[in-house]
Amino acid sequence: MSTLNVTRRDTAVGPVLDVTGSLDYDHATTLRHEVRLLALDSDQCLSIDLSGLDFCDSSGISALLAARQHVLAAGADMVLVSVPANTLRIMTMVGLHQVFTIRPGTA
Repeated sequence: MSTLNVTRRDTAVGPVLDVTGSLDYDHATTLRHEVRLLALDSDQCLSIDLSGLDFCDSSGISALLAARQHVLAAGADMVLVSVPANTLRIMTMVGLHQVFTIRPGTA
């Protein structure tokens, strides 16, 4: 498995976290940490761009759910962008496609 890189960029509507590599048991804490560092306003939307994601296991999905909780606690919104087909298939099988806002394309 590869490492996980999370880079932040800011847009007019809110921050974007570009996630590349493996979002797995060994690396999910990296995403959790980066999300906790965000101070979001209620009019912002956090976009998590997963176009560079190589692999995502249950720990990674749990980290995405924790990110959603952090964002909702701030009264903000969150969207997952460019979710890889294999990850989207798993999310759909367990009903998370109804929990997350998922958009194709780039953030």
